[in-house]
Amino acid sequence: MTADKPKRSRDPEGTKRDILAVATREFAEKGLDGARIDEIAEKTATTKRMIYYYFGDKDALYRTVLTNAYQEIRIEESRIDVEHLPPAEALRAIAEVTFDHHERHPDFIRLVSVENMQRGKNIAGIDGLADSQQPALDALAGILARGRSTGEFRDDVTPLDLHILISSYCVFRVANRDTFRALFQTDLLGDDQRDHLRRMLGDAVVAYVRQPYVF
Repeated sequence: MTADKPKRSRDPEGTKRDILAVATREFAEKGLDGARIDEIAEKTATTKRMIYYYFGDKDALYRTVLTNAYQEIRIEESRIDVEHLPPAEALRAIAEVTFDHHERHPDFIRLVSVENMQRGKNIAGIDGLADSQQPALDALAGILARGRSTGEFRDDVTPLDLHILISSYCVFRVANRDTFRALFQTDLLGDDQRDHLRRMLGDAVVAYVRQPYVF
């Protein structure tokens, strides 16, 4: 008797999701140069040939992984009904969603680091990715406009200012966990720190936009 051959997947979308999940971990851990299609195929219910069929070569798969990673955070942000929240609460909600997302997706932070080591050359070549990030800034712009209309917010803060503030805090917490713990004996992702750090981010964002500009 011969060994049974693996059954061909009848769920192509499920297969693609599986490939993307494994590829995300591989690229995050090993970078673009270190990751191998053979290893990705071994860790999925598919073959190297099928990966090429769905995604093209390794560079194309990496670009798809990047696109998917950035789309995930934008999707989570879009689920917040910011228009029906008071402006300060809406900003806090966006900050907290970003905080939670980055904590749950450390591979996203590693992918961003990998791409910065590549000097952004891959992400710059992904058609439409930059445009797909605009809704995040548009949402912040709408919140700022509502806050300014009531005199609650300063008029010199831009949506990009807020995006930088929120992203830098959340990325630092995940990316620098190990070095921070070694130097300060504090685990930035520890349960004893989580609520405090999450609240601190929201407080910092709201305080930054408040009128007058005082801390």
